[in-house]
Amino acid sequence: MLICGSHNQTTMMHRISSHLSAYDCYFTPFYSNGFLKILASNGFLNFTVMGNRIRKQTLDYLNANNLEIDPEGEKNDYDLVLTCSDLIVPRNIRNSKIVLVQEGMTDPENFMYRVVKKLKLPRYLASTSTTGLSGLYSYFCVASEGYKSLFTEKGADPSKIVVTGIPNFDNAIQYCNNNFPYRHFVLAATSDARETFKLENRKRFIQRALEIANGRKLIFKLHPNENFARARREIRKHAPGAIIFTSGNVNHMIANCDVLITKYSSVVYTGINLGKEVYSDFDIETLKQMSPVQNGGSSAMNIANVCKSLLREDFYNVRIKSVFKKRNLPERIFAFSSVLI
Repeated sequence: MLICGSHNQTTMMHRISSHLSAYDCYFTPFYSNGFLKILASNGFLNFTVMGNRIRKQTLDYLNANNLEIDPEGEKNDYDLVLTCSDLIVPRNIRNSKIVLVQEGMTDPENFMYRVVKKLKLPRYLASTSTTGLSGLYSYFCVASEGYKSLFTEKGADPSKIVVTGIPNFDNAIQYCNNNFPYRHFVLAATSDARETFKLENRKRFIQRALEIANGRKLIFKLHPNENFARARREIRKHAPGAIIFTSGNVNHMIANCDVLITKYSSVVYTGINLGKEVYSDFDIETLKQMSPVQNGGSSAMNIANVCKSLLREDFYNVRIKSVFKKRNLPERIFAFSSVLI
């Protein structure tokens, strides 16, 4: 089963599944149990991937691509589950093997991150800064050696982390072939910080974009989770000459721009890998060290191969264990033979 969520998460899962055609693959929108499920179903978590709007977008995408859907994994017991987030791990998949796939950039390790770790509070309270810290997965497929070091420093088990690259960020050069009508402009990609209860001075962000543009054409690409009406009002007030897009392929826009301005957005990696002048609230040199490996788009296949190795391991272990059981051979010999395999 492949657990989807945002458009980025859903397309990543779809691409990975294309390399697992020998297996029965089912998809579900992101979900949870208990109190969080009640909150989501009543519209209180619409700012997250469990929200009704993103759930509908995910189902529309899955149906449009004729993919098998199993909402919340209710139809089957799965040998393997893939997910882009371990901030919440639903109860019904905890007995399955799990492969965690890094979605993109993680939030900075702020005060809330330290509180959650110190008091052992639910990881989702610190947002994506606690990605990889559940320990409930068999393998964690990450974007680069830089990210492997970061997750290890936070406390993730390095023996479970595999540098595979991540789909959608592993072949930036492909985005140069596009039909976006503008060239040689400054692109400001906004965030959904306010929608996810983080602080952001949007007026200052717009003013900074104007300063960097210094008279050049300025385009704003709004984050999909943003309050578009509010964002438009703010931009029209402080940068009345700017062009505003609420939809479209942001990677194509980045490929055609001269300068990219972001806050905490994974799209900065597209700009870095295309050699653009980039601005971010993260240190740029650090971002360059963390930048996803460029492997010509083979990350989905690499992740699928990790999944296949786990499934093969399960298959051989079941077969060998059944033989050992029939012949009354000691469990310690089975354990030794499993290690050899």
